[in-house]
Order: sequence, then C-alpha cells, then structure tokens
Amino acid sequence: MKSWDLRTHALAPHAPEILSSDAAARAIVLEIPAGESLSEHQVHERAWVTVVDGEVAITANDGTTVSGGAGLLVEFDPAERHAVLARTTARLLLLLAPWPGDGHPGTMPLDEKATVRQRAAEHRG
Repeated sequence: MKSWDLRTHALAPHAPEILSSDAAARAIVLEIPAGESLSEHQVHERAWVTVVDGEVAITANDGTTVSGGAGLLVEFDPAERHAVLARTTARLLLLLAPWPGDGHPGTMPLDEKATVRQRAAEHRG
C-alpha cells in the first residue's frame, strides 16, 4: 500500500509531481498559484481533476464552466480540451487512465513522434 496526504505533501508551484504510474493509470498532484491557470490543453487519457485545496474555475472547450473548492471532481473524455483557473492558490489531484492513453507520444513509433509538436501546433492554429 502507498499513501499520501495531498494537503501537506511538499510541492512547489508549477512543478507537478507524479505520485504513482503504471499501465492502469497515472496520479499527479500539482499546485497553481492564485490568479494563474493551466491554459487550454488536453490529454490523451480520460482525466479526473479533484480539487484538494483552494478554489478553481474549470472551463471546457464549449465554454461550459464549473467552479468549486475542495471536493470538486471533474471528469474529461480523452482529448477533451479544457482550462483551469486558480481563483485562490489551488492544489489538484489529476488521475489519467489508462496510462499512456491512445495517441500519447509514448505509444507512438519513432517516425510519428518526430511530427507530434507540429501536428499539435496545427491543431491549436
């Protein structure tokens, strides 16, 4: 068994920490300072974001926004774009499953990896 107290776990802002990772899932804890955000992004896996501490506003690509504090749980489909704004300094637990998800660069052959950043830039443009 492994355990963590996510409220007191030593963590620096902007420095996500992988707590656990295997083929089933990855658990990441991160802290976002008040007023800062994780700008619009997506992951290849199904993602669950749990607010451990602080207040956030989470906006989906379609403009839907949900706000809340400790205890808020938000689920995203694989590749669903979203942004997270910290209204106060916020500590989040991110669960990604399966790890790595379909299309993740870690699952690609080397020839496909060479163009990952270019394709991502084209998607954003």
